[in-house]
Amino acid sequence: MTAPPAAATREAALGVGTVWRIMAERMTASWTSAPHFYLVREVNVGRLATWLDRARKQTGAHVTYTDLLVKLVAAALSLHPRANASWRDGAIVQNAEINLGLAVAIEDGLVVPVIHRADTLRLPELAARRADVVGRAQAGKLRPADIQGGGFTISNLGMYGVDAFSAIVNPPQAAILAVGRIADRVVALEGRPVVQPTMVLTLSCDHRALDGARAAQFLGTLADLIEEPLALLA
Repeated sequence: MTAPPAAATREAALGVGTVWRIMAERMTASWTSAPHFYLVREVNVGRLATWLDRARKQTGAHVTYTDLLVKLVAAALSLHPRANASWRDGAIVQNAEINLGLAVAIEDGLVVPVIHRADTLRLPELAARRADVVGRAQAGKLRPADIQGGGFTISNLGMYGVDAFSAIVNPPQAAILAVGRIADRVVALEGRPVVQPTMVLTLSCDHRALDGARAAQFLGTLADLIEEPLALLA
């Protein structure tokens, strides 16, 4: 007597749209061709939180931590231009402008709208530009120019409770900054353990365009600006 046939395993193939397919192809190309390395830095954000409150009161704009990070990353890139470069056709190409991409998750995948010439924008202008491009990204209304010309990308998963993560470089850019959540942690302050709000930054780099020493210098400058931002942002 033969046993009844086992129930067939049902598998559902999820169709993907153009955005997801392009994302998959670009990330696969980056992961398989770019020699990645990673630098991690925990930073104290106590002063950044103070400045966020002050900036909101002084400007009346809905300034966010992301806006402050864009401002500070742009400032750090102006001091370390090699982090604002691309690997193209076997050569390092220096970007003429500081155009920062923001990784935005949408229903169809991941898009990276660009805030062009971020280093020239005041905080209220930057906040308005960020809200505009992110809003249009989520509504599926980005224009071709909105996703072109990016030289460096910021990916923030802190709002999802992620402590830290390593992002894949957005080709042909040299680096991407992964930002974790702000959380109270015990740190040493003048030899004493104290609780302070901190955030973990992970810089993923394409070693073809950016070496470890230059990447570390950029990340060090960014950490210093985050921990003492008032002089720059005032």
